[in-house]
Amino acid sequence: MPEPKVYLNGKMVPSSQASINIYDLGVVLGATVTEMVRTFHQHLYRLDDHLARIERSLRFVRFDIGMTMVKLGHICEELTKTNAALLDQDNELGLVIFVTAGENRIYAGSAGGSARQTPTVCVHTFRLPFEIFTEKMNEGVHVVTPSTRHVPPQCYDPKMKYRSRMHYYLADQEAHLVDPEAIALLLDLDGNVTETSGANFLMVEDGTIVSPTLRNTLPGISRKTIIELAESLRIPFVERDFQPFNVVNADEAFLATTPYCMMPVTKINGITIGSGRPGEVFKKLMEAWSREVDIDILGQFK
Repeated sequence: MPEPKVYLNGKMVPSSQASINIYDLGVVLGATVTEMVRTFHQHLYRLDDHLARIERSLRFVRFDIGMTMVKLGHICEELTKTNAALLDQDNELGLVIFVTAGENRIYAGSAGGSARQTPTVCVHTFRLPFEIFTEKMNEGVHVVTPSTRHVPPQCYDPKMKYRSRMHYYLADQEAHLVDPEAIALLLDLDGNVTETSGANFLMVEDGTIVSPTLRNTLPGISRKTIIELAESLRIPFVERDFQPFNVVNADEAFLATTPYCMMPVTKINGITIGSGRPGEVFKKLMEAWSREVDIDILGQFK
């Protein structure tokens, strides 16, 4: 059976042959910036927005990948077309771009004499596993606020999408002690709600969508889509600091991220949010998003 292809450092290779060196700084230090794009009808959605964000991240960490974003975009589209041909028509792909700082000659010792000093660039895809999200999409997810706090912006700017995520891992492990199916919702050092390890968090108060400020959160592409859809639906949207108290008393809440677009949040720290079911604003936004991409998004999770 044909293997999916992976783009790695200038070459398209079978996925079984794609590997990076153990001395790569993405492994040694977690020095990696990344993006994830998904398809609808097996075509990449908002690729330009994702390329613009990774370009900003690359500039911030001073990685020169030796190609333009136009070239990187062509690679993404070629890889998607190649790998989508291996799927059934009703399947979709997630596409991941990641760039590391490259290999570390000093860490490699004398064996590092010919090691790469330029960034490692990889693009790969995977089938979106809708089935693992089905229950949470229908019933909602439980978020737990752990003692592990979000890395403050004084350390590194959250507008960069990165893979140095030990704090997220620890936070999720702590949340799982409360509920094995829970997702950690991190607070900042002042107790304000920020985000989860893989999604922006939003709530609804009196018909208004409320988002944490971008001081401590990633400016998500799915979040951006929600802002645009909310405007078209005449649903107010605001950014401000808020705390778990506000979430407990919210009308509804949801997550926004690339793989599943939106997911309802129906419980925080064991306390039901609103009716304990996916809310009306969530449903309206998902219906509008489905119309935009000409596919029943929620229907993909059945």
